[in-house]
Amino acid sequence: MPVQLFPHQEKALEETKDFNRVGYFLDMGLGKTFVGSEKSMNFPCSILLICQKSKIQDWIDHFHQNYGITVFDLTNKKLLEEYCSVIGRCIGIINYELAFRRPELLKLQHFTLMLDESSMITNPTAKRTKFIHKLNPDNVILLSGTPTGGKYEKLWSQLRLLGWGISKDLFFKQYVIQEWIEDGSGFKIPHIVGYKNVDRLKAKLKQYGCIFMKTDEVFDLPDQVQIPVMITNTKEFRYFMRNSIVTLPDGTELIGDTALTKRLYARQLCGQYSSAKMAAFKDLVESTDDRLIVFYNFNEELFKMKSIVEELEKPVSIVNGSVKDLEAYENESDSITFVQYQAGSMGLNLQKANKIIYYTLPQSSEHFEQSMKRIHRIGQKNNCFYYLLMVKNSVEEVILETLKTRKDYDDELFKKYEALFQ
Repeated sequence: MPVQLFPHQEKALEETKDFNRVGYFLDMGLGKTFVGSEKSMNFPCSILLICQKSKIQDWIDHFHQNYGITVFDLTNKKLLEEYCSVIGRCIGIINYELAFRRPELLKLQHFTLMLDESSMITNPTAKRTKFIHKLNPDNVILLSGTPTGGKYEKLWSQLRLLGWGISKDLFFKQYVIQEWIEDGSGFKIPHIVGYKNVDRLKAKLKQYGCIFMKTDEVFDLPDQVQIPVMITNTKEFRYFMRNSIVTLPDGTELIGDTALTKRLYARQLCGQYSSAKMAAFKDLVESTDDRLIVFYNFNEELFKMKSIVEELEKPVSIVNGSVKDLEAYENESDSITFVQYQAGSMGLNLQKANKIIYYTLPQSSEHFEQSMKRIHRIGQKNNCFYYLLMVKNSVEEVILETLKTRKDYDDELFKKYEALFQ
């Protein structure tokens, strides 16, 4: 039975029917998976699909259920050997972190390369990016929602795969606005503050098989409502910010002797070490019998929240770097699904729920925007509510304001915040 596509997906395929190198930059939730897989079926050759580790099984299931063709999980070395020896159409799937450790893939010929969340190769100096650029595919399919969020600087490293050989310096000169800011040690580092000639950039990219679509241009999805849940700060947080060291009531000593550790502990003092936030989390869980999605950063946060949920006898699902278990989410209407940002902010379909609790915030604006789209996507019929557990007068307020501007929260911004306590 042929795959049934939405009109916007058919339009994307129609506009790129004459291209063998394409970039589908469809906003999160618009179904890049189906557009990319349908495009890949137009080429009579094998397919190498590189994706995030957490998405491997989803892609395997997708191709089995919708196309009925042979799929190889290339994280298995024996299956990798078999895939490399097959003549004819088949699909091999591997994650970014493992792909560059498989030099056998460099010998592939006459194949289609498909990158799911191609924003994963935005760093041109990363091993994964360098390896992918060494591959020699006949056809290329890039799938990403990031550029529609306005981060055009992240496009450059993908352009070589599409055939546009513009240099990085020229790309930034023509399309990116930068300011040079002192890093505190006498050196100046560039900060991106905006973009220019965006329409010209998109027109140029269209010539190289790129399609851009935003959700609000395609669907009238339900409203999104952010609800801050403000939590009292602690004297321990304030003491730590002034002195870079603190001993907690349970005897735990935190020493922020580097910029990295101080930023880490400042965030954790607003998360796993905040008894008031844990109490607020418990109150929210007790207040509803609806499905809840909970985004978190650190394992200790998960451990403590999971203990609370189990005491309340709520069914639990977990998605993180070690586990992907959505059984309770799929089958229990009062389930609590814990999702770690790096493992699940991209690609998961969680629209059975319409409520997300942010126990702590990510520092990546991409993870933040993508996480909201896990429930606000095709098939969602209810308004979406986002409960932001925020410690008052803390680094969390600054992180949120930064994320709202679609920027990442970095060391430079933390140093400015830290200076307020001196």
